[in-house]
Amino acid sequence: MSKKKWITLAMAAVFLTLPLAGCGSNNTSNNAAPSATAAAEASAEGSASASPGAAAETFGNPELNIAVFQGGYGRDYWDSVAAEFMKEYPGTKINITASPKIAELVRPKIVAGNPPDFMYISGSDNTPILDGLVKDKALLDLTDVFDSNTEAGTPLKLQILPGVLTSSSIAPYGDGKIYLAPYNFGVMGLWYNKNLFDSKGIATPKTWDELFADNAVAKENDRALFTYQGLYPGYLEEMIVPAIASAGGQEALDQFFNYDPEFWKSETYTKVWGLLEKIATEDNALMKGTVALNHTQSQTSFLQGKSMFIPNGTWFEDEMKDAPREDGFQFGFLGVPSLGADGKVMALTQVEQMVIPAKAKNPELAKAFLKYLYSEKSIKLNAEKAKGVMAVNGAPDLVKEYISETTYNIYKAVDSGMVAVSGSFKPVAKGSKFNASDEVYKPISSIMSKQLTLDEYSAKLYKVYTQIQKELQEQGQQ
Repeated sequence: MSKKKWITLAMAAVFLTLPLAGCGSNNTSNNAAPSATAAAEASAEGSASASPGAAAETFGNPELNIAVFQGGYGRDYWDSVAAEFMKEYPGTKINITASPKIAELVRPKIVAGNPPDFMYISGSDNTPILDGLVKDKALLDLTDVFDSNTEAGTPLKLQILPGVLTSSSIAPYGDGKIYLAPYNFGVMGLWYNKNLFDSKGIATPKTWDELFADNAVAKENDRALFTYQGLYPGYLEEMIVPAIASAGGQEALDQFFNYDPEFWKSETYTKVWGLLEKIATEDNALMKGTVALNHTQSQTSFLQGKSMFIPNGTWFEDEMKDAPREDGFQFGFLGVPSLGADGKVMALTQVEQMVIPAKAKNPELAKAFLKYLYSEKSIKLNAEKAKGVMAVNGAPDLVKEYISETTYNIYKAVDSGMVAVSGSFKPVAKGSKFNASDEVYKPISSIMSKQLTLDEYSAKLYKVYTQIQKELQEQGQQ
């Protein structure tokens, strides 16, 4: 399953009332299939709503074309919410195109100046298209949608989790205007077999020293300490980013995500990547064969008791619901241990994004649809059909009946003091050959297989960051 991108914001307590959404869902069909749903009715207000039966008068063209990423969440939610929207807005028609490779389908239309009216883009192979739209200032200003009132009479923006709408991944130009809308929210970190820990009286580690000390416990229980999705080392960001925050705070996160070359000579770098080196070199720390495994293979090995810990997100349980596992296995979420003695456990958080292109043919209807997605009916449908949790206040309790107990408890762990950390790489210059995530994470495979030293790796990344900075400066983006 494709990894998701993170929102540039680091905060604890901000997400206290929110459930975690992940990549997992019961709907995993990979067929790209355009579909048209039929019409319906609703009340609303302002430019982002319409009176029942007045869709054609309000919007002119009552037809909406939307394009959505079809990954772990599937497409059932989009079909269902489109049907409900059309009931609320009689005379409207929504055409849905869904695909795991949605960027390939919509890119030619965007280039031709004929983009979909609304898009949900996710997955590491797809999200660069969002970076391009942001760089080109080709997204519609959505500020009025979030300023408009809900049925309860309060501004929609007050329904969204604190801090999300002001982040640079949602308001990218620093002018306070919103160009990307938040969708599902997820929490990532290390997972373990709760039944094993409970039955043997093993304490969950609060610091990295305690985690490495568990290697002895791992040996006693005939397993390695750690595995990860070897062919997709980007999963390691789920522990790397919180570790950077633990070691160097927001200043270090800013260096890392904004391409300060000096990050790769810093004490924070030495501490965080030292964890990877220790996993790679210490006896029994890394499960044999990990580097050659894909995500499903490594995750199945973990479930079968071949390692004590693995990084993943809140989609994990649903994604692997049919995979074989050791007797009595129970999903347990650890978060990410602290690098200091304070024992402040952290977790990487993620908010996915939805957009309306500036050249959308039907922007007002697209705004109405976007606003409808934050209705209670839609939030519940999203949890029921996609097992996702939207980035809105109170969502965890609102959708508790549709998500697993494990997932609900993870949100509550954040709610009760687990420090939430998030961030994403600043877009590189237009036309750059660099993909920041690939440059940082792909070479880690060579570190874990002991073919690349930390000094060689940091020297390479210092040059990469220097070149990215130069390109940004040349384009006046720095």
